[in-house]
Amino acid sequence: MIVPHITRIGTAVPDHDIHTAFVALARSMLADEKSRQVFDRMAERAGIAHRYACLAAGDVAAGEVDAEGVYRRGHFPGTALRMALYETHALPLAVRAIAALDRADELPRITHLIVASCTGFTAPGLDLQLIEHLGLHADVQRVMVGFMGCAAAVPALRLAYQAVRSDPAARVLVVNLELCSLHLHETSDLNAMLSFLLFGDGCSAALVSAEPRGIAMHDFRAAVIPDSQDLIRWAIGDHGFDMHLSGKVPARIARALRTDLARTDGGGLLRDQTVETIDLWAVHGGGRTVLDAVEVGLGLNPTVLRHSRAVLHDFGNMSSATVMFALQRIMHEDAPKAGNARGIAMAFGPGMVAETFRFTLARG
Repeated sequence: MIVPHITRIGTAVPDHDIHTAFVALARSMLADEKSRQVFDRMAERAGIAHRYACLAAGDVAAGEVDAEGVYRRGHFPGTALRMALYETHALPLAVRAIAALDRADELPRITHLIVASCTGFTAPGLDLQLIEHLGLHADVQRVMVGFMGCAAAVPALRLAYQAVRSDPAARVLVVNLELCSLHLHETSDLNAMLSFLLFGDGCSAALVSAEPRGIAMHDFRAAVIPDSQDLIRWAIGDHGFDMHLSGKVPARIARALRTDLARTDGGGLLRDQTVETIDLWAVHGGGRTVLDAVEVGLGLNPTVLRHSRAVLHDFGNMSSATVMFALQRIMHEDAPKAGNARGIAMAFGPGMVAETFRFTLARG
């Protein structure tokens, strides 16, 4: 049987660490001291130390938002300008992530290109830009995965899995590119600011083939969490993408996972496995409370989500790219000592939908 493998993962973030500056900016936007105190407590507890953005932070004390003056107090840009910024900054960041694969020799052999992104749209898109920039064959089969939010990396990998299963000679390049920072809104709403506190920019690139090394992908399963359609929402507005992230998300995830864990028919997200039989967990770090909810809902040992928490601490929530950063850490840190370890990758997106796949980690 053909077993598709993630043979390599490369990652990249922009040069500008904006987390500290954003905290100061958010405090200046909030209207009252009570809101600022709540924001300060939540920022301290967020488990995030760094987030990166394609635009450098401005001098908050001088009333600046970004160093280039694109976002000006009282006059934040419209959606058209934000999409122009996406088109400008997406390709260079994607190229950096692909270069981090350190496998330039693979590029002439790429047969499929899958790009997942929910923070920007252009046509011709990033897929065609990459084909031209990297010199990929003109007949590369390409797919764009859009607007699936933080869970999009798993469907993108599922498409790569299916391509390799149908053609053992297929060599798939999967790119997850998100520029979340472009969608900052000027608002004094505390809940909105707490949502913006989570997000940063980032990109991952992965090679998927039948070559038996790295992460062997076994099966994929998705589940729509009932009565949760309104908890995570995206809409295209006049000033970027409007995101709603309900504070009810963590509790809803924990409850859904507890219910799923209690299933005895083998049809749950864990299939016929128990938590104790799973060695490695790559969970999308949507926020500290989301990771806490997964830990509580499944009754996990606190150490098993260390990679997901480390990614959140170092980069924040980079939407679809985030779980790939966790998988990369698993490949680098666990492969030398954990040959044939069994794992599950999990991410949550609008719907709410839980997207998962089971994997085995080959010894490095």
